[in-house]
Amino acid sequence: MNYCFSPYRYQRRSTREVVIGSPDGQPVALGNRLPIVPQSMITCDTLDTDACVRQTLALVAAGCRLVRITAQTVRHAANLQPIVAALRATGCQTPLVADIHFKPQAALEAANWVEAVRINPGNYADSKKFSVREYTDTQYAEEIARIEEKFVPLIERCKERGRALRIGTNHGSLSDRIMNRHGDTPLGMVESALEFARIARSRDFHNFKFSMKSSNPKVMIQCYRLLVARLEALGPDWNYPLHLGVTEAGDGEDGRIKSAIGIGSLLCDGLGDTIRVSLTEDSPNEIVVCHDLLALIPQLVSPTTEAYGLRPSYDPFAYARRDTPAIEVTPGTLAGGTQPIRVVVTRSVWDAVAPRVRPGDDIRPEAVYEDLNVQEIDPRDDFPVHCDTQLLTVADDLPLPTITAFRLLAARLRRLGNSNPILLKDTLAAPEAPFPPQESLLRSAVVIGSLLSDGIGDAIMIRNEPGPGQSLRLAYNILQAAGNRSFKTDYVACPSCGRTLFDLQTVTVRIRRRTEHLKGVKIAVMGCIVNGPGEMADADFGYVGGAPGKINLYVGKSAVKFNIPEAEAVERLVDLIKEHDKWREPAAPPEGQTVLA
Repeated sequence: MNYCFSPYRYQRRSTREVVIGSPDGQPVALGNRLPIVPQSMITCDTLDTDACVRQTLALVAAGCRLVRITAQTVRHAANLQPIVAALRATGCQTPLVADIHFKPQAALEAANWVEAVRINPGNYADSKKFSVREYTDTQYAEEIARIEEKFVPLIERCKERGRALRIGTNHGSLSDRIMNRHGDTPLGMVESALEFARIARSRDFHNFKFSMKSSNPKVMIQCYRLLVARLEALGPDWNYPLHLGVTEAGDGEDGRIKSAIGIGSLLCDGLGDTIRVSLTEDSPNEIVVCHDLLALIPQLVSPTTEAYGLRPSYDPFAYARRDTPAIEVTPGTLAGGTQPIRVVVTRSVWDAVAPRVRPGDDIRPEAVYEDLNVQEIDPRDDFPVHCDTQLLTVADDLPLPTITAFRLLAARLRRLGNSNPILLKDTLAAPEAPFPPQESLLRSAVVIGSLLSDGIGDAIMIRNEPGPGQSLRLAYNILQAAGNRSFKTDYVACPSCGRTLFDLQTVTVRIRRRTEHLKGVKIAVMGCIVNGPGEMADADFGYVGGAPGKINLYVGKSAVKFNIPEAEAVERLVDLIKEHDKWREPAAPPEGQTVLA
């Protein structure tokens, strides 16, 4: 199955065109190789018309071309009417998208007023019970008929009013029917979306796009690749556009890195027609990152590179780290095999940071590039490698995109029957002048994160970031965001919306301050129950809004503490972590010494 034109050469996926909005407004057309559309979501209560208008106008001013608004009930959906009227009265014609979970009647109401409706196949017609049962083919067909009965009225409403749909699957919120047949897997997410797409097509409705979101960038990448491959196999008229996003990416540097890995990797493969960067921050910040990512991608790919006929070294639909021997890169430090992916620095970085590294620090250089026995390769042609214990990297200054070069290196090794460990670089040409900080972060995260998600790489080296301490921290943060190494607490934090039952930004900061020293612990902070138990199923602990002013605490996907007053909830979360023996007290830095991290 193919998911892109070539893993070595950029070519944008060709799709049918989907139009969101009416001709008398400012319709947004996406797909058909049109410019990729940035979008975001407002966070206020949908019943607060004035606040919705203010936040929408702020997003549009930042460059947002589609604005999503939650509509959790029919009453909320009905209030989209005055919101739309007030926006149009200001001259704002930007299309609006209603976000629907659980309530088909709310979707029908919303379609009366806004230009598009997003539905989640996992909960549009199903209530998730996490139950286990087997479905016969007859029972499965009966389930599909039940879904069709609930979904067809929305399709007909969208056809009548010229609306668009997003069929948006979320990892962790799949129906029990899908879970029991396919599991919580990329295949399950794809099949969940295709169930609804088949119903839409049976009614000759095609004005829709897909999304396959996950808080895990690797899972998200696999899902979109598998979806595209399945659509290609179904036929040329299944070429629907894609909306890309890493859901619940979090905030700050971590949220940007996760988004860059997931979204950037797929954009570099020519996939994606609209994107959202989901940050637990003010929504206009998301649009800034969207624009930065979109501006960056053309610099990281090349449509003129040869397509090459080499079979990739990786399975694009299932992550597996490339199999290599473990070799000693410095005395006492191994790379490759099952060893952690190592962090290599240049001599200048080592000289700057080594005096500040304390014994036992998790963030530390593990090798100096100039001291390594590393063979620099031009992977465009076959090359001699004398043994599998030789560390390899791509030579600098080759006329190849960095991602292409390292994929090509791994593929050549596979064809030659060699399994040498590989040192990844984030660039094949050290920048002549420093990039702005966010640009260097995004560049490194897209390149290194994309390759790690392909299972390629046994050590990494960052050169896009000129600051010695910042470049070292960035290397570790990319490894953590990609799920390849854990040196600090990992957070899954939703970006807030009108459903949110507490101030996500404030609470996330509060939780981070109390728990960020817990190496290897994953904590989910979710504003409401919509994606709660499912999206945070791989988290150790969850902090979820259960009711206004009340918090439910989870262990995995099981709620264990209910209706805790918000003022007490962070400390009760700490108590829960202690109960499960995951707590340790933060270490105080020695007096007068700076901690590198």
